[in-house]
This record gives sequence, C-alpha cells and structure tokens, in this order.
Amino acid sequence: MTGLLVVTAVPAEAEAVRAGLPDADVVVVPVGVGPAVAGAATARLLALAEAAGRPYQGVVSAGVAGGFAGAVAVGGTVLGTRSVAADLGAESPAGFIPVDELGMPPELLGGGVAIAADPDLLATLQSHLPEATVGAVLTVSTVTGTARSTEELRRRHPDAVAEAMEGYGVGVAAAHAGLPFVELRTVSNPIGPRDRDAWRMREALAALTTAAAALA
Repeated sequence: MTGLLVVTAVPAEAEAVRAGLPDADVVVVPVGVGPAVAGAATARLLALAEAAGRPYQGVVSAGVAGGFAGAVAVGGTVLGTRSVAADLGAESPAGFIPVDELGMPPELLGGGVAIAADPDLLATLQSHLPEATVGAVLTVSTVTGTARSTEELRRRHPDAVAEAMEGYGVGVAAAHAGLPFVELRTVSNPIGPRDRDAWRMREALAALTTAAAALA
C-alpha cells in the first residue's frame, strides 16, 4: 500500500513494524501512549503532510494489545472492525454511562464513541492476514487489571476482542482529516487480573513484524 501513515505508541512497536516492511512506501511514527497524545500527534502529522502537498492516503494505528481470553490467543493478530472509546463517559449508581448517552450533541463527540474501520482497508488487510481475529478493539486510558472490570467490558462490548490505549484517538484524527483508518494489533497478554509475568512482549512484537508485511 502507498501513502500510509502508521502510528504506534512506543519506539519498540515502530521498530517492529518497520522490520516487516523495509522497502514499503509507508511512514511509521511512534506518537506516545494514550488516546489524547496519540490523537493530537496524529492530527499534527496529517496536517503537516497536507500543508507540504504530500497528504497521506490512510492511517493505521498499530502496536501490541491485551486480548480477551477465548477470543484471541497471546501472540495472535487482531484487525479492528471499530475502535471504541470504552471508558469515555460517567459513573453512576446504576453503572457506567457511555458519553453518547449523556445527552451531549453528536457534533461534540468527534467521530462518535466508536470509529469504524474503513471497509476497503480492512478487507485488504484481511486478505493478507486470513488468520487474524477480527472484531472491535477497545481504547482505554487505564489498562484493565481485574476480573470484575474485564467482565464488565465483555458485557458492554460483546464484539470486542482486544484492548489498547491509542486506537480511538488515532481514528478520530483520521476521521477529521477524511482519511480511511484501521487498527492492527498483536496480543501480548490476556486481559484480566494484572500479571506482568504472563506478558509475552517479545512474541507480540515478533508477530507485529510479521503482520506489518500486509501493509507493504
């Protein structure tokens, strides 16, 4: 693919992506952790490219993620059908209220509480990554670390297969620029009670390098 901007959170993810497409016409940039910094940095990169007369043709949020047990295994690859702002909203005695149910005008919600993947870009990646698990990827500002919060996310988002921290922010920036967007993740750990010993970062980064070849 040509003219893609691939954004990751950290340099290790960017290096893993670059290793999978050394000769491709793809720009890979680590932009920081979390939806706010990722969205702001992506928007700036898109604006600078457009001002220079070399606009990007699409945006990919890539990196490692936690995967929901039973949906995707550690080391597996995920393609997001949509990137969901899973913890954007309000707490209440009755439970979590998503921000789109708080009575705010839709125009104040950016691209909404979920940014859908571009169908053509998603289909192209699926054709190159037929073993990838396809489903919603949740964007959270706090990594899930208890059984209770894991089950609550499953209940609210039954189509979710993974969670990460940047996809929604990157997707909003792409939506505002009118560009196709998709999220590509590889799984380093199961979502649930926090256990760093269960993380397999090396395996996830190796899988990311393999998956990145689909972007070439």
